[in-house]
Amino acid sequence: MATHLDLEEQEQLDAVKHFWKRYGNLITWLLIAVLGAYAAWNGWNWWQRDQATKAGAMFDELDRAAQTGDADKASRVFSDLKERYPATAFAQQGGLLTAKVQAENGKADAAQSTLAWVEANATEFEYQTIARLRLAGLLLDGKKYDDALKQLDAATAEGFEALVADRRGDVLFAQGKPEDAKAAYNKAWKAMDPKIEYRRLIEAKLTALGAAPVSAAASAVQAASTGAGK
Repeated sequence: MATHLDLEEQEQLDAVKHFWKRYGNLITWLLIAVLGAYAAWNGWNWWQRDQATKAGAMFDELDRAAQTGDADKASRVFSDLKERYPATAFAQQGGLLTAKVQAENGKADAAQSTLAWVEANATEFEYQTIARLRLAGLLLDGKKYDDALKQLDAATAEGFEALVADRRGDVLFAQGKPEDAKAAYNKAWKAMDPKIEYRRLIEAKLTALGAAPVSAAASAVQAASTGAGK
């Protein structure tokens, strides 16, 4: 019986040896690849968290500079932020904030340059559109109407249709094209959520151009009728 079991065990051992001789290297390399990928994934996640933490600290410093209106310091911090952590959301947000402070301090050229960086480097489509909207506003102030319209043509992130149309109306009106401006403002008014207060400003622009929206015109007539009846 013992001899029978020994022979059986020997056959099993020989089978294992044969299998390992045939597939051992392949299994070893597969294990190395899996473990290597797992280690790389953990390393990548750690690196991402480390980058985000450091970028967040720099953004906090930039935010403090912005709150005090220190455009020069905000510009310096943003320069470091975009150089060290360009792929982070903090760099994109920092660019928008820096451009705002620069514009408020009369540094229009610097603000345009900052927004152009966000437009070109942002990984989030929404940030790109915000940058283009603001850049179009600065170009409008500088009377570079065609350039402003080009920026608006490229501002196509979902959810920004009303704001883009409104800014387009501003540019067209400044160009002396009131009819085109009316069409743009009307598109913006229709696309804007009625609950948003900004819609009233668009409505005021249309009214000033003699093209008050239907609901606004009806309300005006009703108010006049009520006043006359008293």
